[in-house]
Amino acid sequence: MIKTVDLFELSRSLAGEWLKQFTYPWEALGGISDIILALGAGLDPEKYEQIREDVWVSRDAVISPSAHMGGPAIIGPRTEVRHCAFIRGSALVGEGCVVGNSTELKNVILFDGVQVPHYNYVGDSILGYKAHMGAGSITSNVKSDKTLVVVKAPHGDLYPTGRKKVGALLGDEVEIGCNAVLNPGTVVGRRSAVYPTTCARGIIPADSILKVSGEVVPKR
Repeated sequence: MIKTVDLFELSRSLAGEWLKQFTYPWEALGGISDIILALGAGLDPEKYEQIREDVWVSRDAVISPSAHMGGPAIIGPRTEVRHCAFIRGSALVGEGCVVGNSTELKNVILFDGVQVPHYNYVGDSILGYKAHMGAGSITSNVKSDKTLVVVKAPHGDLYPTGRKKVGALLGDEVEIGCNAVLNPGTVVGRRSAVYPTTCARGIIPADSILKVSGEVVPKR
């Protein structure tokens, strides 16, 4: 349920073939910068423009003049990067995505069709095909005590990541409600939803709904 192949349709990202080597998606977080640089060097210059060092943007993407585009980064076809978006770097953004006003990205892979459209922070995270984060929802990627992040399953199993910074791993078609907080190491299975204002942690199974109370119910 939490393995890379269970969460993502890997054909929906330029990094799909690279991601196949990782059993768990958080294992890929340390290599995002390197894979962006490798992929960027091989992009078709007729389809992608290198707008500055280590930043490649599809020629049919729409980038607001006020957006900050830090590298390394790749912005895919027909993606929109809106007013005052902050691409800090190490961001691989797929096709048909929306990176919204005042949204910040750092060390992330956004699969095709992902929307982070309003005041979102997404750091040290991977968002699957057509995942959507509602306005104001964020990934928290560092624990308050600064210890290494451990992914916790509902039945008690623990998955040490070996990393101080792990945000969220969202499967394909996940919906995150407005102003939700995804605590470090949150994993949300495919097609699941997190209610607005919810504080999420641990593993949320596929085809489920996490309510504000913390109750997880099957999605109907």
